[in-house]
Amino acid sequence: MPAHDLRSTRLVGIVETQTRDFDVVVWGATGFVGRLTAQHILEHYGTSFPWALGGRSETKLSAVRDALTAETGVDASGLPLIVGDAADATFMRGLAERTRVACTTVGPYALYGSELVAACAATGTHYCDLTGEVFWMGRMIDAHQDQAQASGARMVHACGFDCIPADLGVFFVQQAMKARHGVPGKRVKLRVAGFKGGASGGTAASAINMLEEQSRDPEVRRRNEDPYAINPRGRRNGPDDPDSFRIAWDADFGQWTGPFIMANVDTRVVRRSNALLANAYGPDFRYEEAMLMGRGPFGFVKALGLATALRVGMAAMTVGPVRRAAASRMPAPGEGPSRRVREAGYWDVRLLAEHPSDSSETLRARLTGDRDPGYGSTAKMLAESAICLARDSLTSSGGIHTPASAMGEALLDRLQQNAGVTVQIEGP
Repeated sequence: MPAHDLRSTRLVGIVETQTRDFDVVVWGATGFVGRLTAQHILEHYGTSFPWALGGRSETKLSAVRDALTAETGVDASGLPLIVGDAADATFMRGLAERTRVACTTVGPYALYGSELVAACAATGTHYCDLTGEVFWMGRMIDAHQDQAQASGARMVHACGFDCIPADLGVFFVQQAMKARHGVPGKRVKLRVAGFKGGASGGTAASAINMLEEQSRDPEVRRRNEDPYAINPRGRRNGPDDPDSFRIAWDADFGQWTGPFIMANVDTRVVRRSNALLANAYGPDFRYEEAMLMGRGPFGFVKALGLATALRVGMAAMTVGPVRRAAASRMPAPGEGPSRRVREAGYWDVRLLAEHPSDSSETLRARLTGDRDPGYGSTAKMLAESAICLARDSLTSSGGIHTPASAMGEALLDRLQQNAGVTVQIEGP
């Protein structure tokens, strides 16, 4: 099947979703995580609904399509290929007008993602991505929230390991608190109990680009350090402090804790969820994350070592030559581990929701994933987010959302049914 060149298919105005050619376009399908995302959709849904692969190279897309058939045993030869340039605003507009959902893995998003966001907001096209770039999310919210709300586009950042376990974990435990006790927890703590697997090449590239932008623009640094940076305008304040690299003894979990590198984005997404859900977690809700490092002297030393390594590493990465040298040694976008390594990975997070007045009614929850967080599990979470936006009857309005505010229960159900995620309340 020939590739689709969208530069000649520019339409005028907002296209109703019923008239569109595709339910989902996986944009960036030739990248490592993009290919895994497409593989998950093909394995679980086949071609039971119209979807397409998109990217810059028809040759590479065709090779991916052939490989998907070989890897899954499902005939992918009929999947359309959409070829174009992420920097071409006219092409991006045409892509958005032809699909109900644009699902993109093309990062760093601050470099390659803005035109697609603009196109989706303008055309009422739902959207999901994997970004953890707080400063860029803030830019997109400020630039496109009003238009997305008016067009009906549900646009959802951070639909991978950053930040679905945190965002939907808090949503889940707070729903359980209200169901059992009639009130949300006044504070939720997330603790990473363990994981196996590394960050993707795309994540590394995004982090390097963020540091580059931060070195040039003080506003980027300010936004990255603001705990309420991506809350709606006029609501960018609250009781939580900026992130800390301190270690601490956590009496609730009986372990020493160290800083969690992804807390910088997870915490901000969770706080935006609370704001978009009309303060469903409470107007004075507090949220923080850390890694469990163990008990006794050994746990203390591990926590101290982690905190020290992160401080030294972040300080070193602010130096341009060091940053560029590190970038040359990191996995390149499009690279990733073998299937065996991905399937041997996992992640395990625990949450504690504090009852506002009765500590005996504090609630604990656990979420786990059956693949490495950076690739296998992330691809499955993104794929199910795209299917949820395209196929489920959601009640959320248009606008730039979080996973919890846009999809909530519907996505939780899909992740448990199809993406190897377990979600449960622990204890009595």
